Amino acid sequence: MDALVRVTLLARRAARAGFGAALTCGLAAFVIFGGAQYPFGPVLVAACALWSLLLITRLHSKWKLTGDAPFLLDFELGALLSVGLDAILLRFDGTLEGRFSPAIYVLVALVASFGRPLPGLLVVAWVVILDALVRYQMLGAPSYEALATQAGFACAFALLNLLLLRAEVARIRVTARARLEDELQRLRDDARSYRLLGAGEARGDGGEKTEERLARSSVEEIHQSVHYALDLLRRCLDLHTAVLLWRTDSGTHLRISELSTASDEIHDAPFSIGDGVLAAVLAKKEAVLLENLRPTYVIPYYAGGCPVRALAAIPVADDGIVRGVLALDRVDNRAFTPREHELAAQAARYCLRAIQNERVFVQLERAKVEQGKLYRAAQALGAAFSEKDVLEAGVRAAREIASFDLAAVTVWDEKARMHEVCAAKSEAGNVEDLVGQRFKPNTGLVSMVVTNRFPLPYKGEFDKTHQVVLTRRLPWPNIPSLLVLPLLHHGRALGTLILGAKRRHAFGDTVRPTLEVLASHLAVSLSNARMVQRLETMATTDGMTGLLNKRSMLEQATAKVAAASRFRRKLSVLIADIDFFKKVNDTYGHDVGDVVIKGLGDILKRQKRTTDVVARFGGEEFVVLCEQTNEDGAKLLGERIREELEKTTFHSANGQLKVTCSVGIATFPEAGATWDDLFKAADEALYASKRGGRNRVSTWQPASVARIKAG
Repeated sequence: MDALVRVTLLARRAARAGFGAALTCGLAAFVIFGGAQYPFGPVLVAACALWSLLLITRLHSKWKLTGDAPFLLDFELGALLSVGLDAILLRFDGTLEGRFSPAIYVLVALVASFGRPLPGLLVVAWVVILDALVRYQMLGAPSYEALATQAGFACAFALLNLLLLRAEVARIRVTARARLEDELQRLRDDARSYRLLGAGEARGDGGEKTEERLARSSVEEIHQSVHYALDLLRRCLDLHTAVLLWRTDSGTHLRISELSTASDEIHDAPFSIGDGVLAAVLAKKEAVLLENLRPTYVIPYYAGGCPVRALAAIPVADDGIVRGVLALDRVDNRAFTPREHELAAQAARYCLRAIQNERVFVQLERAKVEQGKLYRAAQALGAAFSEKDVLEAGVRAAREIASFDLAAVTVWDEKARMHEVCAAKSEAGNVEDLVGQRFKPNTGLVSMVVTNRFPLPYKGEFDKTHQVVLTRRLPWPNIPSLLVLPLLHHGRALGTLILGAKRRHAFGDTVRPTLEVLASHLAVSLSNARMVQRLETMATTDGMTGLLNKRSMLEQATAKVAAASRFRRKLSVLIADIDFFKKVNDTYGHDVGDVVIKGLGDILKRQKRTTDVVARFGGEEFVVLCEQTNEDGAKLLGERIREELEKTTFHSANGQLKVTCSVGIATFPEAGATWDDLFKAADEALYASKRGGRNRVSTWQPASVARIKAG
């Protein structure tokens, strides 16, 4: 039945997809058999309406698409246009070789230009085949020479348009991409020169976009502010050029940061700081005022000879370091007055303040972004209650801060003095196999980070030949960037967070502080998850034996009985009680009694199946709940438990001792339809074992208690 449904759905989809192509073929047949030359009437009008409707719907579908059109859609468009064109030629010229026959080449060129290559080539083949059929059916014996000529020209037009247009599109894309990269690089260079970004820093994808956005807005703001000051200064002091020259990131060259000029001969390429008259400003760190300049003087920001006669160059110093030069010049030989010099110095200070203000803005914006990331990380970590959820949330938060290809988490067991890899995820090497590996403290980075409580390695650069991450016997991918962060909670190391990246400088100074704060949040959440797990364990298990406690057993028992009733399955309950346990405590002491209880608990753990539920119900009494187990199966389990306990020897200060147990069994639904009834029946069977001499297994019988017999 399922196969029939799938075939039906497949056929329906195929029919829906090929509906347009089928109608197009029908219209082509209409043209081939002379329909285009029919007298004007209902048939011709219906054919024209159908063709127009198909064309409009296909054009609308293509217009709505944001990516490449489906193969069939491109083909249908080209085929419909060729059918319409042939119909027009036959209607008005009566032949395919009339005055307007070259229009078919225009159609082929358009289809090849705007469609994908394969549909375009199929449309060309369609045009040739349609032309041949029309010539054969309508025009009698076809001219093979004319047909070959038209087919050759159609293929040539298609191939030329396909190759040339796509080559031109590819060239434009490459050029546009190169220009965009150049513009972005110039932006980064400007930002680094203004110290809005750290040089050589690499961040994660999200961080990199944020940095570029901040850099773009800040650099643009600097340019606007400085250009306004320079333009105002040039107009007020009747200057030829006012230009701010700034040191490049390397510090060896000057380049034009912003200018206002009346000259057409500005040389905007970077030039050495030792070139021309501006070298004195950088060397002396003082303003230089010059007049009576000759054409032979070298002013580096002019492409030709010196076109000005007076020059004022003011150093722009930041933190005692000359970062740039404000240069003002005049064409006429008029020296700069002290007042004009002071105005120029104020303009230089204004330009510097504009840059410094943008630095503060970028720092505040960056801090806001990082705080937002940490806030989201804290929310995600706070919502995680298990260790697995905490680790996954921590890795996701770290990926938002920095881009990395590898992440792992180790935990430190202070009592056992052992490290363990508890999680690992990688795109740079197979580290998932390391999960569960344990190793002792050594000279590796993880051990050193736990001991020193400080991130390693220095600057996040990893050298596999000299550094060990976990231990020498556990291999680690050879990646250039690595950062091992301590997970600290109240000064105590819980483990480490390990991040690795294939690219260099992935964990620079801009991301390390944020990652360290994240590691602190991760440590707190990990500690809380462990505490929750311990509380859950304490609430659900018996502290002495590690089995479920009475409350947890009652919760599971109710669910098991309901499931057995719903699915009509067997369910057996076993109650085991140590014989003469009070005598053991009185003779050997309660500490030995505890050892005996643990011993029976260990036997029950070994004997039970995976689906069985075992609990210490109180004192020396244990309960086993066995799903899909009838009375005979439960009796076999009870006998194994009894026999193994009987064979076990316990040691004490007063000598060796052996104990036995009695077991009572009740099975659903014969012994009861509810948990209370089942437990009561099993308890009655247990007392029957006690009365029958102990060290035996008894099953509940449907008669009265007096007729219960020992198993």
